[in-house]
Amino acid sequence: MLHAQAREPTGMQWRITDPDGRHAIACGLDAALDVTIDGHAGYYCAGMNQKASVTINGMVGVGVAENMMSGRVHVRGNASQSAGATAHGGLLIIDGDASARCGISMKGVDIVVGGSVGHMSAFMGQAGRLLVCGDAGEALGDSLYEARIYVRGSVASLGADCIEKPMRDQHLRDVAELIAAAGVDAQPAEFRRYGSARRLYHVAVDDAAIVTGDSHA
Repeated sequence: MLHAQAREPTGMQWRITDPDGRHAIACGLDAALDVTIDGHAGYYCAGMNQKASVTINGMVGVGVAENMMSGRVHVRGNASQSAGATAHGGLLIIDGDASARCGISMKGVDIVVGGSVGHMSAFMGQAGRLLVCGDAGEALGDSLYEARIYVRGSVASLGADCIEKPMRDQHLRDVAELIAAAGVDAQPAEFRRYGSARRLYHVAVDDAAIVTGDSHA
């Protein structure tokens, strides 16, 4: 029924009750619908979203807002692994905690987590912003490209090629914008910034010799 709204909308506001943890609820929306899900959702809730605003009054399973292109997804609870994976745009808000690999391979999405994130979050993040109001688990930003990470709490460890960077005026504005968009009670100066050292952008000659097995290099 929701998918049919992309061709011929019959209503812009929808409420889903008693989802009982079902998978792939409100996936593939392609219209400016306002969808509220009252209860816990399973895997891949609100995946591939475009334009729609989806609010989940409960917990979500693996892959919420995966590959989102635009719009807004708001989880008023905790999220499981791979929240916002590969998403290109839009805003994902998680009021509680997010498990491992939050924002894995993010490609332009903004993600705001009110609590903490698990290990390997922002792994291979290519673009976009991840704001974590709590703590971050091990290997934050492993193999990071140009995604920006802001963390208010502690970081267990940084992944390969991820380093802490200074907070400049533009980054304080970044954080202020995300705080306002998500309605978070925080101050920009409380956050620290992490990003790519860009050492993995280039293949060193010594590395190439190892890959090819060239004993004469």
